[in-house]
Amino acid sequence: MFQEDDRGDDARLQPLLQQITAYPLSEFDGRIKTTDWSSVGSIPWVKLGAGEWQWVKPQRFFGLLSEVLAATPPLPGEEALYTLIRSVLAATHADRTLRKALQEAAAEADAMLVAPLLEVRSFGIPLKYHWTTVVNSAEFGTDYFTRTAVAHSNTFINRPRETRYFYQDLDRTGARLNGAKRYTLTFRKGELPPVKGFWSLTLYNKDHFFAPNELARYSVGTKSQELGFAADGSLTLYVQHERPSEERIVNWLPAPAAEFSLYLRAYWPEAPIAKGRWTPPPVVPKD
Repeated sequence: MFQEDDRGDDARLQPLLQQITAYPLSEFDGRIKTTDWSSVGSIPWVKLGAGEWQWVKPQRFFGLLSEVLAATPPLPGEEALYTLIRSVLAATHADRTLRKALQEAAAEADAMLVAPLLEVRSFGIPLKYHWTTVVNSAEFGTDYFTRTAVAHSNTFINRPRETRYFYQDLDRTGARLNGAKRYTLTFRKGELPPVKGFWSLTLYNKDHFFAPNELARYSVGTKSQELGFAADGSLTLYVQHERPSEERIVNWLPAPAAEFSLYLRAYWPEAPIAKGRWTPPPVVPKD
């Protein structure tokens, strides 16, 4: 089922959504139960601040690692690694100097390795025009670096056959994307993302949050029913902070005044994407 971004489509979805519910087996009486989710109030949001929320405290990382290892059994082939880590942790119990060294190493790794992963150009496979992508999403195995990167930049991620993600921090010249400039992305006729599902181009600020804007528009794509195509069948998207001319509003993806990133998501990708033959067009600076 494909949902449009309008209230009428939300209402049409309610009968299906009401059948999605959970209750104790003891309450099962052979009849289908439903829940009227439309009557549920909005989720209360707690503002944590404008920047990134630090979920992992470097100074506590090694102190909690034993609990984490106990809660996550090793994958095949990881047994020796687990044994090695546990031996190091055991040695720190009796050696204060070693504990301090581990804490310092965790702080350094957080600053030098993990923090840069919010810059999506820091990981993944490089493509044309400075785009990057990940081909083992949700199937990381022992690729700990990519797993860390994705957990840091965009936690909820599908398998490649379900969704392919393309990341962008830079324009065609290699300069950092910034709302002080204006940009265009042009898909030539017949070169929109080849998908069986849908595609979207989403904009995030430097901390990977949506950037508030006058249109409350955070992405464009298949669900944008009013996109304006040129006479030759091409589609040009305008990514910029300042409001464009009136005829370009329908294709405008508002940007903050500062640095930002772009994600192109391709749901149910077809062969050109799945086999690595398709790349998004360049982000072209206009100033």
